[in-house]
Amino acid sequence: MAPIQRVFPGFALILCAALWTAALAAPPAAAQGDRLGTSGLSLPRFVSLKSGEVNLRTGPGKRYPIDWIYRRRGLPVEVIDEFEDWRRVRDHDGTVGWVHRFMLVSRRTVLVMGATRTLRRKPEPDATGLAYLEAGVIADLTDCRQAWCRIEAQGFDGWLHRSEIFGTNADD
Repeated sequence: MAPIQRVFPGFALILCAALWTAALAAPPAAAQGDRLGTSGLSLPRFVSLKSGEVNLRTGPGKRYPIDWIYRRRGLPVEVIDEFEDWRRVRDHDGTVGWVHRFMLVSRRTVLVMGATRTLRRKPEPDATGLAYLEAGVIADLTDCRQAWCRIEAQGFDGWLHRSEIFGTNADD
């Protein structure tokens, strides 16, 4: 059997040219295995709810039924997919649905999870406590260093272990 290039002499050259052109036109890859959404931003990524009332729909459009209504402004959600002006999000309970992009802001927040947590002065398990934060508190995320994240909550600025909050990933 003859090799493909002999049967289709120009095919290999055309294929190489097409692949080269596609590689040059492709946007740079997102960090650490993430993919880019249609917006050009990396997926997955965390954002916050813009309003105190946000509809979560079963599909990407107003014609799809509302599955859930969020009533917590600033609640962190993870954008896992995009379709035109719609963002598929996942919340802290694992609920997934579609939200219009105008109902999301890039401001990073976190949600305190589990039990009451101690906000620490330094990113160390034995550091002095600054405040106790109950589960469900929403705080602004300012920085993460390895297993610890610095947050601002109700006038307090300190550190929580990453395992105690929802709204971060290993790349933060």
